[in-house]
Amino acid sequence: MTDQQTFDVAIIGGSYAGLSAAMTLGRARRHVVVIDSGQPCNRQTPHSHNLITHDGKTPAEISALARKQVLAYPTVHMREGLAKHISGSDGAFTVATGDGQILQAKKLIFSTGIRDIMPDISGFAESWGISAIHCPYCHGYEYSDARTGVLMNGDMALEYLKMIRNWTADLTLYTNGPATFDEAARSKMLAFGAEIVEEPIASLEHENGYLKTLHLANGITRDITALYHRPAFVQHSLLPEALGCELNPQGFIKVDDAQKTTVVGIYAAGDNSGAFRGLTGAMAAGTIAGARLNHELINEEY
Repeated sequence: MTDQQTFDVAIIGGSYAGLSAAMTLGRARRHVVVIDSGQPCNRQTPHSHNLITHDGKTPAEISALARKQVLAYPTVHMREGLAKHISGSDGAFTVATGDGQILQAKKLIFSTGIRDIMPDISGFAESWGISAIHCPYCHGYEYSDARTGVLMNGDMALEYLKMIRNWTADLTLYTNGPATFDEAARSKMLAFGAEIVEEPIASLEHENGYLKTLHLANGITRDITALYHRPAFVQHSLLPEALGCELNPQGFIKVDDAQKTTVVGIYAAGDNSGAFRGLTGAMAAGTIAGARLNHELINEEY
């Protein structure tokens, strides 16, 4: 570990977006520190897909290789732990870590992700990212033609159900209570063969995160292999908001095309600032943030 405490950029969060930003900045010969707690949101996911050259590998395997490659650049450094407090402004930020380190940085990139709020259903959290899933592009192929549920209600249920229908016709919509969509939407769902169940879900039975049985509140059980859901979320870190970064109406950090937040000198990349949840999107956003931030530093220097 280096004794250096002053950097061009501090990156808060060292998963795919953060490491991509770090590599871009490292190759630009910027002095960078990545602060990471080692708790990525996909830590339960057994395999990552839809990522060329790494399709089917575990998230931990991909992350470990990425970290090794990023840290091969001598100007990039890693600090394990949490950023607990950040003060200052553009050109002079101070980052205090949980273990008492004080780091100085001209610029910041937040790649801190989001925290999903799990539905209050026994067995769901243990299955999240394994067979209780959110993204058909990440997981849908592996559950092709499987007995599949969609846990959703409201106006978006029809559009989401139509999308999942591309992977399986054995499809049931679980509204977990009275349906709140209109009869026109119901008719369209029934027309393409979906079943609609409005009885609340009591629990999910699984084996090591792989779903087996869905238990309804009325005692009826249903066989199930996969369950799609888009949970509510909050920002994983409160630090961006504490520094004045605005959130958009959906709850993501507001950024422009360069991944700049509404606070000068602060960028954001990854799940915390975009609805496209996937490794490729996070990596792309991190690369953009790193490159545009480097150009900002160049323009300030010359």
